[in-house]
Amino acid sequence: MRFGLHTPIGKGYEKAVAYAAELGCRTMQFFCGNPRGFRLTTPDPDAWARFAALRRKHDLLPSAVHTSYLVNLATERQDHFAASMALIAHDLELASSGEVAFVNTHLGSYGKRERAHGHRQVCRALSRLLEDIRPGVQLVLENSAGSGNLVGGTLEELGSFIHEVDHPQLAVCLDTAHAWAAGYKIDDAPGVEAFLDEVEQRIGLARVQMFHVNDTVVPLGGQRDRHHHIGAGLIGMAGFAALLDRAEMREKIAILETPGERAEDERNTAALRSILA
Repeated sequence: MRFGLHTPIGKGYEKAVAYAAELGCRTMQFFCGNPRGFRLTTPDPDAWARFAALRRKHDLLPSAVHTSYLVNLATERQDHFAASMALIAHDLELASSGEVAFVNTHLGSYGKRERAHGHRQVCRALSRLLEDIRPGVQLVLENSAGSGNLVGGTLEELGSFIHEVDHPQLAVCLDTAHAWAAGYKIDDAPGVEAFLDEVEQRIGLARVQMFHVNDTVVPLGGQRDRHHHIGAGLIGMAGFAALLDRAEMREKIAILETPGERAEDERNTAALRSILA
């Protein structure tokens, strides 16, 4: 199983690739622009091509773009919806031109509207985005921690988008911290077995292309999005070992989104490497 970090690219593509390679990563995830804004950032074409070449050189393919945290495909606000659609479409275009296999996105919140109306809007939005998607890139929907009216807090809801939209380039990313916070007990082998059985039933494991591997100190079912260091939270080493040791995981990629600086990144990558070894 290929693992990597969410890697900042603010100091340049070469430094980002070198950092990931030094820590033994075999994939990486990054933002194309400001993660808390809607500005469409288009990189210099030559630099973007060099970035792809560097990732090939250091065997960091496939890789992933993470869209802005502000994306909301379920919102009633038409300006927010239009900005969300434009940003995802922009990131899909960049990914295709830069040999990035996955564009990972949160789906947003229903707010105060009826969930059924918001659900239909999300399905229509995904269908529109996939109409013009180029080969070689997949739009990947991430599960939420389930708080408030967030979209995608259950495997059933994520699966409904996959099956209703029914496009081969639509996939899923499962965040372990979010799954735990939403009530899925994945801290031991029986819990992981039950979780993956439900993933297969509701979504289909073949449609799950990515995992965000994050521990958490949020209580089971606490519905809060808080990431913690691998093995130092409530999922623990036993939970990650039970998940990542599964044969079905070998063709997926795993991205660490754990907090901290280089020392913490080194510790988390070492913990993950020890499991995968």
